[in-house]
Amino acid sequence: MNTTSAVARTMRPKLLTPILVGGFAAGLFDHLSAVHTFGWGVSRGVASGLLGKSAFQGGAVTWTLGLVLHFFIAFSAAAIYCLSSLKLRFLKDHWLVCGLFYGIAVYLVMNLIVLPLSAFPFPIGPFTVSGLRSGLLIHMILIGLPISFSLRQFSK
Repeated sequence: MNTTSAVARTMRPKLLTPILVGGFAAGLFDHLSAVHTFGWGVSRGVASGLLGKSAFQGGAVTWTLGLVLHFFIAFSAAAIYCLSSLKLRFLKDHWLVCGLFYGIAVYLVMNLIVLPLSAFPFPIGPFTVSGLRSGLLIHMILIGLPISFSLRQFSK
């Protein structure tokens, strides 16, 4: 092993912990918020993105699939943010503002790209002002900030 790669490896920020902590926190907060708003069946709604309308007739396995998919999305969002910070240093330095804007970006990607391309059996939109406002705030505070804060705290 040459010394250049060893030095580069020791200088590279440790991103596994912020991805895991940020992804888990964002997934947990978002799931609890969704359960509060839509009830315990919300995980079947997530699974319907993969299975379609039949997910709503599913049992514990379908519910668990929805929960796993939900956390997969949260960990993916955390991984994208943390890996992007390797090139975009301001994501870590200005974690508060960047986290809020990242929450908006996650909301837009989920509602304008992921949901319309999924098998989710209900029409997407039209969006109401109150629904848009609450969706954006939830994603900004409960998804964007935990991810950006975990990067700031755990990538040292």
